[in-house]
Amino acid sequence: MLIHLKNFHRFLTSQSFYPIVLSTLLALGFFMGRALYARNWHFSGLVWNLFLAWVPYGFSIMAASLNRLFPRHAWLLLGPGALWLIFFPNAPYIVTDFLHLLELPPVPFWYDIGLLATFAWTGCFLAIASLRTMQYLVSSYLGRWMSWFFAAIVLVLGGLGIYLGRFGRWNSWDLFFQPFDIVKDILVRLINPFDNLRFFGFTMMFTAFLFVLYMTFASMKPADEMGK
Repeated sequence: MLIHLKNFHRFLTSQSFYPIVLSTLLALGFFMGRALYARNWHFSGLVWNLFLAWVPYGFSIMAASLNRLFPRHAWLLLGPGALWLIFFPNAPYIVTDFLHLLELPPVPFWYDIGLLATFAWTGCFLAIASLRTMQYLVSSYLGRWMSWFFAAIVLVLGGLGIYLGRFGRWNSWDLFFQPFDIVKDILVRLINPFDNLRFFGFTMMFTAFLFVLYMTFASMKPADEMGK
């Protein structure tokens, strides 16, 4: 029993589970502090968005668990992998909630800045952790170079998904119910690039942001490996 618990602990540690939970609790704590002080539920949408940010992380955990239980059975990863990709943009999407930042007395403006920053950071953390897990799985089956190609494609789709969520008002689950409408929306913008500069600019900007963010964390080594 103790061995199983230790193995489970190691697995959660490898998925950055504990710091992500800590970051989530901090964000929720800031939100509840604001709600109690202001006596309103302003910014409650952040809580829903944070829940959605956990969804792709959950699917990445599922994929990693299946890989541990049934190694070399790649077909088992297709389901959770596809669901992870569909919901992946929800994690970094919280960064765009800064659009709602206004000075709203009696809560100090600096508090709301910190509140939004904590939620945005947690969403980005969830995105990074889940992509790292999925890239590792791809690498184990297809090799290192294909895994980086995979990561690059996901980051581009992440930037595109954030745009579609913020300005197109599409949700991830709309891919199940209105896939052709979403594809049409994208194609219209691609066919008329000069009429949709915001589409290209926003997607490129957030793709670059996600890329630098991911590369920063991917390049970091544990303290016990530094100097090797």
